Amino acid sequence: MTDFLFNEEEPTPKAASMEPQEPWHVLVVDDEPSVHDVTRLTLNRLEVFDQPLKIHSAYTAAEAKKLLTEGETTFCMAFVDVVMETQNAGLELVEWIRNTHNNNEIRLILRTGQAGMAPESEVIRKYDINDYRSKTDLTAQSLATCVFNAVRGYRDITTIARSLSAFRKLIDTSASLLKEDNLNELASSTFKGLLSILNMDSSSLYITRRQKNFFSDIDEKVIACSGQFAQSEMTDLDQVPDAVRQKIELAFTNRSTIVTDVDFAGYFATGKDSGSVLYVEFNDDPTHFRANIVEIFATQAVLIFENLSRQIQLETSQKELMYIVGDAIEARSLETGSHVKRVAMLCEFFARKLNQPSEFISAIKIAAPLHDIGKIAIPETILHKPGKLDADEWEIMKTHAAAGGTILEKSNLPVARLGARLARWHHENWDGSGYPDGLKGTDIPLEARIMAIADVFDALGAKRSYKAPWPDHEILAFIEQERGKKFDPELVTVLVDSFDELVALRNQVPD
Repeated sequence: MTDFLFNEEEPTPKAASMEPQEPWHVLVVDDEPSVHDVTRLTLNRLEVFDQPLKIHSAYTAAEAKKLLTEGETTFCMAFVDVVMETQNAGLELVEWIRNTHNNNEIRLILRTGQAGMAPESEVIRKYDINDYRSKTDLTAQSLATCVFNAVRGYRDITTIARSLSAFRKLIDTSASLLKEDNLNELASSTFKGLLSILNMDSSSLYITRRQKNFFSDIDEKVIACSGQFAQSEMTDLDQVPDAVRQKIELAFTNRSTIVTDVDFAGYFATGKDSGSVLYVEFNDDPTHFRANIVEIFATQAVLIFENLSRQIQLETSQKELMYIVGDAIEARSLETGSHVKRVAMLCEFFARKLNQPSEFISAIKIAAPLHDIGKIAIPETILHKPGKLDADEWEIMKTHAAAGGTILEKSNLPVARLGARLARWHHENWDGSGYPDGLKGTDIPLEARIMAIADVFDALGAKRSYKAPWPDHEILAFIEQERGKKFDPELVTVLVDSFDELVALRNQVPD
């Protein structure tokens, strides 16, 4: 048996923590039971970075492999004897751990009582180990020092690996910047990644944006949140815990950053009329290291979120203005303004069913309310005529399609250009009998074909001054009858297959 010394240099153990801490798991691989006993006795009460040690024993390389591959225990280090069931069992185990098991995090300390069997210079050169010790050299103090160094190395390498993983997540989230309706998800994901890098997964985080318009009205909302008090759909500052809300309000009021040992409320001016506050709670940050990292990162991230917020506001305003214009057109025609909202929803539905690109789906929903914008050029005597239009009046009424296209095509905005095509050709028929240009089949732009069927479907089911709403079964029969005549056959199939869904969608916005 090889001697393993235990002397008076044993380190003084640290007092036990009030709360149980997750231990560092240490694997001892040696065929001599006494080595396990002395190692366990020496390290039994040792704490490393405020966490206790837990010693696991394997008496052969095969047992060690089983412990390393089975169960959920993650070992931070292993003491490995060179000579066990074979002369090179320990060295073969090291090779297996690194190259077959692909574990590069565990710290491997090679111990031998027969140094001549595995010369140190040769072993260090050939094998990926972290230390090489003779068993006779390991006193209680040197064993404790060896453990501290190994655990520190394991902690650092796993922290780096975790940080790289978190940075990859941050990079991945950058693609979401192009998804205009994903601001909250993007902000939350981005800062959760930062918290992960700083080992603060359980900390609370809130980002609140505040903007004042030219009427001095204040718009305020939470754009990101995480942690134990966060709600998945939190948007109102009133939902934030009182103590946190007070810190955020103080940062807004003073337009300054507040930093303590336990939290950070950073104020970021994003414009003359807007600013954001990022609140992060720390377990302990007496040197303000984490707060400084958060502030550096947030300075750039908040500006990205601000630009995205303004883009979303602009596009939301455009949508609302288009609905308003569409409502005004319908009102001038003495029709309900709900029609334009329903038609926008129906067009979006058809575009999704046809698996169109997301940009097209968004654009057709925005542009749909303007499909009848050309009616502003039609005299009210014709628009409001209670009876049937005569031939001359009908020819004038038909000019609204081309007029609408002319109005919208003056813009270079993609949505307006799509709206121009939609307005001009939504009265074209699949068989070529429509107006104003008599287009036929797929020569009619898809957006116009979609609008044609959506417009008729909704109009037939709505009450007008000159008619009662049609029953759903009559609407379905009429549209099927017009397959290949008035309507694109593929769109008729979509309508028939999804008729109940379309009726439910239409009923969401009653007149």
